Amino acid sequence: FCSQQEHAYPADELMPLTCRGRVRGQEPSRGDVDDALGKFSLTLIDTLDTLVVLNKTKEFEEAVKKVIKDVNLDNDIVVSVFETNIRVLGGLLGGHSVAIMLKEKGEYMQWYNGELLHMAKELGYKLLPAFNTTSGLPYPRVNLKFGVRHPEARTGTETDTCTACAGTLILEFAALSRFTGTSIFEEYARKALDFIWEKRQRSSNLVGVTINIHTGDWVRKDSGVGAGIDSYYEYLLKAYVLLGDDSFLERFNTHYDAIMRYISQPPLLLDVHIHKPMLNARTWMDSLLAFFPGLQVLKGDIRPAIETHEMLYQVIKKHNFLPEAFTTDFRVHWAQHPLRPEFAESTYFLYKATGDPYYLEVGKTLIENLNKYARVPCGFAAMKDVRTGSHEDRMDSFFLAEMFKYLYLLFADKEDMIFDIEDYIFTTEAHLLPLWLSTTNQTISKKNTSSEYTELDDSNFDWTCPNTQILFPNDPMFAQSIREPLKNVVDKSCPRGISRVEESLGSGPKPPLRARDFMASNPEHLEILKKMGVSLIHLKDGRVQLVQHAVQAASSLDAEDGLRFMQEMIELSSQQQKEQQLPPRAVQIVSHPFFGRVVLTAGPAQFGMDLSKHKAGTRGFVATIKPYNGCSEITNPEAVKEKIALMQRGQCMFAEKARNIQKAGAIGGIVIDDNEGSSSDTAPLFQMAGDGKNTDDITIPMLFLFNKEGNIILDAIREYEAVEVLLSDKAKDRATIFKGKMIPNYIIDSNLEMENMDQKSSENDSQKPNSEEAPSESQDAGAVSEEPEGGGESSAAGDPEPLSAASASVSVADEDPQPSGPAEATAPEPACTPGDSQPQEQNTQTEATSKAHWDSKVQPMESILADWNEDIEAFEMMEKDEL
Repeated sequence: FCSQQEHAYPADELMPLTCRGRVRGQEPSRGDVDDALGKFSLTLIDTLDTLVVLNKTKEFEEAVKKVIKDVNLDNDIVVSVFETNIRVLGGLLGGHSVAIMLKEKGEYMQWYNGELLHMAKELGYKLLPAFNTTSGLPYPRVNLKFGVRHPEARTGTETDTCTACAGTLILEFAALSRFTGTSIFEEYARKALDFIWEKRQRSSNLVGVTINIHTGDWVRKDSGVGAGIDSYYEYLLKAYVLLGDDSFLERFNTHYDAIMRYISQPPLLLDVHIHKPMLNARTWMDSLLAFFPGLQVLKGDIRPAIETHEMLYQVIKKHNFLPEAFTTDFRVHWAQHPLRPEFAESTYFLYKATGDPYYLEVGKTLIENLNKYARVPCGFAAMKDVRTGSHEDRMDSFFLAEMFKYLYLLFADKEDMIFDIEDYIFTTEAHLLPLWLSTTNQTISKKNTSSEYTELDDSNFDWTCPNTQILFPNDPMFAQSIREPLKNVVDKSCPRGISRVEESLGSGPKPPLRARDFMASNPEHLEILKKMGVSLIHLKDGRVQLVQHAVQAASSLDAEDGLRFMQEMIELSSQQQKEQQLPPRAVQIVSHPFFGRVVLTAGPAQFGMDLSKHKAGTRGFVATIKPYNGCSEITNPEAVKEKIALMQRGQCMFAEKARNIQKAGAIGGIVIDDNEGSSSDTAPLFQMAGDGKNTDDITIPMLFLFNKEGNIILDAIREYEAVEVLLSDKAKDRATIFKGKMIPNYIIDSNLEMENMDQKSSENDSQKPNSEEAPSESQDAGAVSEEPEGGGESSAAGDPEPLSAASASVSVADEDPQPSGPAEATAPEPACTPGDSQPQEQNTQTEATSKAHWDSKVQPMESILADWNEDIEAFEMMEKDEL
């Protein structure tokens, strides 16, 4: 928090690698991610009640004064209604809640007169124009100054919103109404929730991911408990807890019954189609579903909560962090990790429910991994790729608002708290709202008599929250007995996701044709395709395209078989492409003052040393070659010998550059993109291809860095001259890099002593993750050969669009970035072995960050190092003693 205030205030967020604030409009756009930024000091507001939880009351008082004095909510800027509600409105209300609590205690905040609440009300009115729709569902975005329909608003043309975006308003809006006595906010939020409930799919009682805000039609008809829907379910149950309205509990229980019937496939939670809930919609899970075990604890359904949480923990132990998405056989699907707090949240609630010290060990692992892999000089950096350990110049406000809060509460004793946390409910952003609001300013009728509810088992309708003291009265080993079968679910087993259709068929008739068995030349197979409504088209380039029209199928059952066949073919086609790709690599700066903390994502080469087979990597000081393009004999070989050569992309083949620097005595090479401003944040990685000739003569490792990442090394050279790097398949543990020497280490600031933490924690060291054991899996990387006039283009395959039952198409053979013949349509199902490092897809959504130059906009390096000079001195003293 102090680092954020020192380097970033009054900006919305801290950029922890370049030690500056992220101001919208001054940095390259990251698309929808930037909709959370409104030039209203987002991180400061989002962190207010965290300061009180951490017993930082003086800092809280100063922070509130800053918010009152400096924050302007009348900016001409378009923001996300959802993000602004949960982070800013929720932050103001949470700050107000704890402010009046402290004032009541009589020591702090005696001057406070509801200023944060006044700001919350102002913001509430600025969000109301978004609800100007016939359905009552809000537009996804609103202009803080001009609303939605105003000519200068630059928004209001959207037609769709996500279910969570429209259904995660009731806690903040109802709290605002209860605090102020102004009922309009709660009325609007209730109307949106009512509309979603009425539009649920009646036969399955599930909701889709995306809905049309004008017609109420479902745009995306897949359903799960992760991204796009997650907090809708959370707010139904918590609205019942906070507001005491039975209808919210009835709705939640109806949905929960459907979730456990269709989506829950223990320990997995897999998306399904709302109209065909027995049919899985995807074979991977996103990290946002990690909140669900915590919600199940609040519901009182502990067994599945323990199962799913344990599965997620095993994934974390394999990759150090929870990837943004991972497959049903626990391989990386999207490799980013923006320091999300949902798993820590569920860990906290499971510990509260069970008292099992195992969950303290889990929390300890989370803290150790954050300090080991995410801590950088100016804060904590998001992981660009959990497989390589590379960083992203990003620290979202929710990291301080949620992650710090839940981890502190996990280890805090009652005497460590200055107030009773049980008197509050957590919003989805972990903001605190007092439970006494349920009896304050009740202007809304509690019971919605027009709604219909499905008859469910009575056990679903517990009208009170479970008493955590009696959950396991006679069997303290109950939780362990549930976890035990899942201990090796990631590393030593290969679970195959069984579709609900297959499960329902049991030993009955099998699918008429599996994608892995299909041959385009087999007349019998073509006849089966025709029956399933699938037609085959031969393309000019030799590939075969399949298109399904469900209406052309012989029957509805055949159409369903065809849809499943198409989904299998997409997975198989995608897998065939991935098998030809290499994983990303890492460039780790290990010299003073970085000591391995800065890790850059690098593209691999199809020639030279295979870093995945040389686990130690190649370590050496870097040197810039002459000529810089490396396309002719190196003229400064004395500077390059036994060094890692830096060169610029362009004007000749990559392999030619490699041969020239190898001849000059270099031990490795880094090619830096000549496209100004390019970055791995905004472009898919690609692998450097050979020159079409035999490249066995190239024996040194070669890696590719985009312009932004390359400039970080070049700037470090200008600042320090001698810069040492490690080229490897993934980032190495700093203790490994320095061969067991003591190096500067940073721990999360907390008032708790480590001894206290260790007393609570189990001494089971076997639960600690081993970063060396995590397999290095690949992300999408298109191969590129350097062209004489500046090089080729990179290529990456995106995720396939969801198939609808009406029409679907897929190419059997994906285009290969290099010239090749038609791909075979059939492929054996890949074998699964422990530690399998099959390449996986990488999310290619644009998340641009600024160039990494440490120029006049960035604080000087001396200032950056101020926070950790003492540790550096200790490290240098250790080296002197050792010598």
